[in-house]
Amino acid sequence: MIRILLAEDQAMVRQGLKMMIETDKELKVVAEAKNGKQALELCEQYHIDLIVMDIRMPEMDGLEATRMIRHRWPERKLLILTTFNNDQYAIDALRYGANGYMLKGADAEQLNRSIHSCFHGGMSLEDQVAARVVPQLLKPVPAKLDQSFTPRELDIIKLVGIGKSNREIASELMLSVGTIKNHISQILEKAELRDRTQLAIYAIRQELV
Repeated sequence: MIRILLAEDQAMVRQGLKMMIETDKELKVVAEAKNGKQALELCEQYHIDLIVMDIRMPEMDGLEATRMIRHRWPERKLLILTTFNNDQYAIDALRYGANGYMLKGADAEQLNRSIHSCFHGGMSLEDQVAARVVPQLLKPVPAKLDQSFTPRELDIIKLVGIGKSNREIASELMLSVGTIKNHISQILEKAELRDRTQLAIYAIRQELV
């Protein structure tokens, strides 16, 4: 039996996905989360084999939750299931340690086949994104850290990389939340990054965490 945590913010979608998954007698949804934060809490409470994770969720999105789960429970498998046919989301998810990336248009057979593949050590990628994403994943990692970062900015990058919120960073560095937000905006501009998810990946790739 593969024990599954289903993380999806819409209750009706969760119910439908659970019904689809449990058409396979070897699969059992043992816990349901409405956001990434709750998914982490349920990972503490339940013996989970695999997490089926949406991306866009309140409080903590699926990408951040994926990174934190992979760090804390490296043996657990993660399958991203989303409506977003987006190369960058797929790249970020896989770099964070997801074992697969599927779109919600998949039928029950496709979804359950992907779950089995991920659980048994494979990687399941939606056909529509695989051809575009794999070449980008093979691009070389930047060799050098941007030398224009100040010591304070480096401290903030490291804390973002380990999953700290703006409030937690502000408390640790004894600064205001507004100051941290300003620093992060400047860091994103310097590093030519889109958001804090990409910044967290940058911190990991540069071995700052």
